[in-house]
Amino acid sequence: MRHVEHAMGTVFSFDLRPPLGDARRAVTEAVAWLHRVDAVFSTYRAESPVSRLARGEIPLDDCPPQVAEVLELGASVAEVSEGYFSIRPRGLLDPSGLVKGWAIEQASRILARYGAVNHCLNGGGDVQCSGTPAPDRSWRVAVVHPLRPRVLATVVAGHDLAIATSGTAERGPHIMNPRTGRPALELASITLTGAGLTLIDAYATAAFAMGDAARAWVERLPGVEAFAITAAGTTWRTAGFPGSAP
Repeated sequence: MRHVEHAMGTVFSFDLRPPLGDARRAVTEAVAWLHRVDAVFSTYRAESPVSRLARGEIPLDDCPPQVAEVLELGASVAEVSEGYFSIRPRGLLDPSGLVKGWAIEQASRILARYGAVNHCLNGGGDVQCSGTPAPDRSWRVAVVHPLRPRVLATVVAGHDLAIATSGTAERGPHIMNPRTGRPALELASITLTGAGLTLIDAYATAAFAMGDAARAWVERLPGVEAFAITAAGTTWRTAGFPGSAP
């Protein structure tokens, strides 16, 4: 079963494989969840709780409980990344660098609760895979080369796997290096893999901000691997990165 949904300013694609369980209800609930997250966390909606919190109109206690959860996760990632990740970029509250991965991972859990245990959920290039696409097969997720349009840089294969890529291909140099106060420019893209997309998505943002120093940092993170393409077009990967040539 496949489904495509527009939410949170991007496109989400659902790919569910047998056994499907109650697949229609699973997708309906997961889609509703994504739209709820958008309503709560959108920084583009003036009436969203996060926007109102950022303006000081309401305290955290008046926000849905998920807001405190996300802010706590953001603080944890900021500590692990030594400040390279922040939910307050440029001093303004904006948890967007964590919210999408968190929302996708939670949506994946919703699908599994309704029996759709084998699925792949892609939200704007950030992917959470659960189970397998078929017996004795792995999910295969292509990573596009940021400097060569329509060329694949690598293909990640695995099961129960999260994949997140941060880079300049779609939005230009938008990730800041907090140490310099300027856009991070050493890398063209970096792809991280791990078990859950909440942390992998946020870690990918932090790793991109670090530049080449991200390699040593990622190697210290349990269960996390990386593949990077530098601004000059060279590549590097950590030893356990589950990717291969396309």
